[in-house]
Amino acid sequence: MPPSFSLSVAVIFLIKSLLLSSCYSIDEQGQALLKWKTSLNSSTDALKSWNFSDKSPCNWFGIHCNSNGEVVKINLKSVDLQGPLPSSFQLLRSLTTLILSSTNLTGTIPKEFGDYHELSFLDVSDNSLTGEIPVEICWLRKLTTLSLHTNFLEGEIPSDIGNMSSLVYFTLYDNQLTGEIPKSIGELRNLEVFRAGGNKNLNGELPREIGNCTNLEILGLAETSVSGGIPSTIGMLKRIQTIAAYTALLSGPIPEEIGNCSELQNLYLYQNLISGPIPRRVGELKRLKSLLLWQNTMVGTIPFEFGSCRDLTVIDLSENLLTGSIPTSFGGLFRLQELQLSVNQLSNTIPSELTNCTALTHLEVDNNEINGEIPDSIGNLKSLTLFFAWKNNLTGKIPESLSECENLQALDLSYNSLFGPIPKQIFSLQNLTKLLLLSNDLLGFIPPDIGNCTNLYRFRVNDNRLSGTVPLEIGKLRNLNFLDMSKNLFVGGIPPSISGCGNLEFLDLHSNGLTGSVPDSLPKSLQFVDISDNRLMGPLTPDIGSLTELTKLNLRKNQLSGRIPAEILSCNKLQLLDLGNNGFSGDIPKELGQIPALEISLNLSYNQFTGEIPSELSGLTKLGVLDLSHNKLTGNLNTLTTLLNLVSLNVSFNDFSGQLPNTPFFRKLPMSNLAGNQGLYISGEIATRSDNVRRAKSAMKLLMMILISASAILVLLAVYMLIRTCVGNSGSMEGDTWELTLYQKMEFSIDDIVSNLTSANVIDFGLARLVNNGDDCSKQTQSPKPFLAGSYGYMAPEHASMERITEKSDVYSFGVVLLEVLTGRHPLDPTLPGGAHLVQWVRDHLHSKGDPIEILDPKLRGRADPQMHEMIQTLAISFLCISTRTHDRPTMKDVVAMLKEIRHVDPVSSEKDLLKGGWPSDHPTPTPAQNVVYQGSSNYSFAFADDSSI
Repeated sequence: MPPSFSLSVAVIFLIKSLLLSSCYSIDEQGQALLKWKTSLNSSTDALKSWNFSDKSPCNWFGIHCNSNGEVVKINLKSVDLQGPLPSSFQLLRSLTTLILSSTNLTGTIPKEFGDYHELSFLDVSDNSLTGEIPVEICWLRKLTTLSLHTNFLEGEIPSDIGNMSSLVYFTLYDNQLTGEIPKSIGELRNLEVFRAGGNKNLNGELPREIGNCTNLEILGLAETSVSGGIPSTIGMLKRIQTIAAYTALLSGPIPEEIGNCSELQNLYLYQNLISGPIPRRVGELKRLKSLLLWQNTMVGTIPFEFGSCRDLTVIDLSENLLTGSIPTSFGGLFRLQELQLSVNQLSNTIPSELTNCTALTHLEVDNNEINGEIPDSIGNLKSLTLFFAWKNNLTGKIPESLSECENLQALDLSYNSLFGPIPKQIFSLQNLTKLLLLSNDLLGFIPPDIGNCTNLYRFRVNDNRLSGTVPLEIGKLRNLNFLDMSKNLFVGGIPPSISGCGNLEFLDLHSNGLTGSVPDSLPKSLQFVDISDNRLMGPLTPDIGSLTELTKLNLRKNQLSGRIPAEILSCNKLQLLDLGNNGFSGDIPKELGQIPALEISLNLSYNQFTGEIPSELSGLTKLGVLDLSHNKLTGNLNTLTTLLNLVSLNVSFNDFSGQLPNTPFFRKLPMSNLAGNQGLYISGEIATRSDNVRRAKSAMKLLMMILISASAILVLLAVYMLIRTCVGNSGSMEGDTWELTLYQKMEFSIDDIVSNLTSANVIDFGLARLVNNGDDCSKQTQSPKPFLAGSYGYMAPEHASMERITEKSDVYSFGVVLLEVLTGRHPLDPTLPGGAHLVQWVRDHLHSKGDPIEILDPKLRGRADPQMHEMIQTLAISFLCISTRTHDRPTMKDVVAMLKEIRHVDPVSSEKDLLKGGWPSDHPTPTPAQNVVYQGSSNYSFAFADDSSI
């Protein structure tokens, strides 16, 4: 063997010996730690002190040893380790504490953890651990803290959990655990904290054995599927401070034994299925601070005993079925900060004692049946920031003392019966951001003091009786985002100062009496504008193009004129445009077809547009509703064949001509939506649309001729009968027989008409004739057996009870004839629902708030608005005639006079007035007004309800 080779071997052996001696200079504890370190993928230098050259790991980062050099604690909390949990720490025989929370560890919990017998504190929370909890972990009898929360652990909680008899702190929340809570949990007599919430599939009932955990202070089962009732053994938890079992499936009543939990401070049981009454023994919980029971199905009254819980700061019982009054004992809760009783069935008044709770910041009693006035002492609540009392039966005036609640930020008193003016002092509240007073009976002016509310973000006073002008000072509200003053009596112009509301996105002023022109400078931030149903005049200026954020613009039913400016193309986010019922003229601008977002509705009806439909409109391929009716447009409809998304099209009453496009949409289009275009025709059909229009017009003429002829005949018949039966009389006749007053010349209310219709079963006997045996019409008694002549189905109700028959009975029969002509149905039409009489069918339809136009004969619908108006007026007259009370029916001369009074009026305003206040509603509710769309025209109303959720 060469000497050089021997030397090389010796050197290698020496180096290897040195390395081995260096590696094994660390003790076995360090070797176990280094072995785990090699399995980690961390790029951090946090463990750089873990060096194999050290004899002991006691000086390493995160390692703590006792005086004997034994590792007793490892704390690497919030260190980015990235790897598995250690499975080879058996050599760390004195290890009592292992904290590896928030370290980005993955994988499963090793079953070897069961070998770490000295562990008393184990925290591996807030990682990405998966798999099941190993049953071996239940062997750790010295363990006092086990934190496994905020991972992705699956499976069930081990049934042997009761073996960890020393366990004090046990957290499993925010995992993916399933199954039930083991009954063996009752063996953990030292347990103080048990939190398993956030495991959505943890199910089953809360075991009765939980009552054996007599040291329990916190019980957390929120956001689980734990179901069933709360066991009465809950009362054994004398030291419990917090019960948090919200958003679960708990049911049944809260046990009375809850009153034994004398240390209870927080009871969170909201969003469950808990039923029954609130236990009165809750009043025995003297340390109770927070009581959250909202969104359950609890019934009964709010216990008066609540007033004994003097530490209460938060009470939320909203969204239940509670009844009765708000307890006056609440006035003694001087620490109460939040009282939320919304969406129940509470009644009576807001107790004045409640204003003694001077620490109150939130008071929510909305959506109840509370009545009476808001107490004047409400101003005592200096800390109040939110007051919701909307949708109740409150009356009286808005108290001026509310202005003393200087911290008030949100006030919602909508949907009540409050009256009087809005106190100007309210507008001195500098912190007020939301003022919602819609749907009351408020009147008076909006004071200029509104300009002082510089933080106002949302202002809604729609559907009241407010009047005066829109104050100039509203332009000072720089933060205003939502302004709704619609459905009032405001007059004057829209103030140009509104341009100062630089953050305004929603502007609704519809259904007022506003005049003047559309302001040139509206806030450029606007997204929704509804100024419809006013009296605005003049042209729409090119400045409309500056509203580039606009999505919905409704200017319907004004007196605007001129051409639509081409600058409207700049409103490229516009989804809905309604310019109907104005006086716009000229061609339809091609720019409308170039607005890419226009996909909801385009309404140009009832204007004076001329020319052909611009070819650019074919680009509106997403448009759903198009109404071009009642203009002077010409040409054909071929441009519209590309609008494949249309669900409604109305081109009636123009001068369109040519063949109707042969597409499925046009073939299914109602004739009423094409009427009034005599040049349109359908290829291959003998009867054209023009023929149908002519026949419909003839039918209308025939209808009016029948009405006038029938009226004249019945008047002559009534006069003849009166003269014949009263001949020889001295002239002293009943006053109402010859009283020929007009029935206020058509100034009647449809409400009055319908209110005369009762729900009683009416037996209709037909057109009647009475023959008296006496001479004196005014004094002679009736024959015991009057002779009746008439047709079944037309006779007045009084025939059924053999009451006195007068000429008013003939008036009733004439009313039935009117209904027959208008509806096209015989009074005894067997096809009517339930075999009802024609009068009863019409009555039921209107009482259910049905559209009166739906009553008309289908052949008569869809006519021009003047004709529709005349038919509606005639329908109203028929209801006067068929009143069930004879003294409410007009005389025949009055009927003839009223028929003659029917004349053309403004169709839109008259129909709106008739339908808006006419057919009565048994249960008016503060819901958004539904759109009323007639077949002959498209009238769209946009009313958004405020959810009042701040």
